[in-house]
Amino acid sequence: MSEATETDQGNRRRSSDSSWQIYKRLLKYVKPFWFAFMLAVIGNVIYAVAATGMAAAMEYVIAALENPTDENRILLTGMIVGVFALRGVGFFLSQYYINYVGRNVINALRKQVFDKLLALPSRFFDENASGRLVSKLTFNVEQVAQAASNAITIILREGLTIIGLLLFMIYTNWKLTLVFLAVGPLIALVVNYASRRFRKISQRIQSSMGDITHVASESISGYRVVRTFGGEQYERDRFRRVSEKNLEQSLKMATTQAISVPVIQVLVAIAIAALVWTMLAPEIRGAMTTGELVAFITAATTMAKPIRQVTSVHSKIQKGVAASHDVFSTIDEKPENDTGTYAPDRVEGEVEFDHLSFRYREQMDDVLQDISLTIPPGQSVALVGRSGSGKSTLVSLLPRFYEFTGGDIRLDGHSLKEYSLEALRAQIALVTQNVVLFNDTIAANIAYGVLRDCPEEQIREAAAKAHALEFIDRMPEGLQTMIGDNGVMLSGGQRQRLAIARALLKDAPVLILDEATSALDTESERHIQEALEYVMKGRTTLVIAHRLSTIEKADRILVMDGGRIIESGRHSELLAQGGAYAQLHQMQFSEQG
Repeated sequence: MSEATETDQGNRRRSSDSSWQIYKRLLKYVKPFWFAFMLAVIGNVIYAVAATGMAAAMEYVIAALENPTDENRILLTGMIVGVFALRGVGFFLSQYYINYVGRNVINALRKQVFDKLLALPSRFFDENASGRLVSKLTFNVEQVAQAASNAITIILREGLTIIGLLLFMIYTNWKLTLVFLAVGPLIALVVNYASRRFRKISQRIQSSMGDITHVASESISGYRVVRTFGGEQYERDRFRRVSEKNLEQSLKMATTQAISVPVIQVLVAIAIAALVWTMLAPEIRGAMTTGELVAFITAATTMAKPIRQVTSVHSKIQKGVAASHDVFSTIDEKPENDTGTYAPDRVEGEVEFDHLSFRYREQMDDVLQDISLTIPPGQSVALVGRSGSGKSTLVSLLPRFYEFTGGDIRLDGHSLKEYSLEALRAQIALVTQNVVLFNDTIAANIAYGVLRDCPEEQIREAAAKAHALEFIDRMPEGLQTMIGDNGVMLSGGQRQRLAIARALLKDAPVLILDEATSALDTESERHIQEALEYVMKGRTTLVIAHRLSTIEKADRILVMDGGRIIESGRHSELLAQGGAYAQLHQMQFSEQG
């Protein structure tokens, strides 16, 4: 045997083992619903017994036809009704309860994946497009349903039917049964090949579905840019490419299934033909009556449908295995590192950066280098500098959206890693340039998350301080007005004011303002600046600002460049130095002039 052949066979064995391990893991989700599953099994047994009984009844049908007495007429008609009624009961039990189990498994998986997504670090979302993650929650989990419900139903119902019919055939004439079973190895080879191909194509289909969701979500959410810059044709072409790739893979799946099923049917037909040819030999037929022969042939031909069903179910199983592999890979992702236990009710707010460094990936250069800085409680510190100087990265390390790679950050003398993430983030309020709002009421967006139980009076007070009541009171339903997906019903300035109101309502000792007034006009900015100056009192505040006019009253201004702090001081002191800050100020002053 060649080395390449050995390698190929080894890969197949590992793939088979992996598929079985994944499927066993999927079946563990069935355990909480074992009672419903057992009812489904009982239903499948009843169905299989009824299907076998229909074949066995043919012997009595022939006997009744040869001897049409009143007793036989009653017996035969009662038998027909009874068998079909029994089959109907079995079908209902198996179909309903296995679907009950399957949908509950999907519900459990979907919730587990979503819970894991909420606990994963920021790096995961940087590396995975949101459209593909949504596809996992929708399309991929639905594919798991096929393996966890429909596939099991078919395997149990049709598999038990095959077993029942085989037992009847062996009981009737074991020699003829051996002739029928001779094609079994050939059927197994066809099923094995089709299964491997089904799984490979299923993985490609799921990947292409992720691409479809990703492209569609980008085009829909960015429709203003698409239309303004004439990107309609580009987006059409992009969507058609991923959609046609999905079509190509789906057709490959359909082709494999369309070829494998008839091939198996032909093999079964050959077995039945060989059976008929053989049973005409007197030494094989033996003492079998005409009724027994007809019952035997009926059992053999009845088996064709369940064999076809069982072999075709492999496509559903392989789709489910491929989808389960993708879903489980997300569930197995490492969550945020949350080993800290320190959880004070409220900190004073002293922040210390001690020789801090950070890089996004091991192979990349440091984007923050040897940052050392102490911010006393209640002091406001402004960060300025060119784009890419590291301002936003520095403040994103404070809530531990990323783990710093060197040095330390301490809050009230305790390393951030000593805090539990929930306790740490409870001390921090955040307003970013890219405001995130939810398709809910204005009140629910201001009092979001842990703030949801705040009384309406506090919500109105926070909105008033953020100068948001000016437009809220003009809304049809005031604070209870729905604002649409990501606040689409609001202007940029209005959305920013709601985000500031949310931060005001949280009343945290540490406040991060990342370009918090960037979306406001000059008049609104003046009002907001007054509100921010009010809320900054007594709070440790880190402000990232592009407009230097908004940070002139900061206790300290830090100028960053290349991931380092190159200047530090108050507004007047930095202007007097005539360095980088003075140049930035002069550039903005000239632009405004």
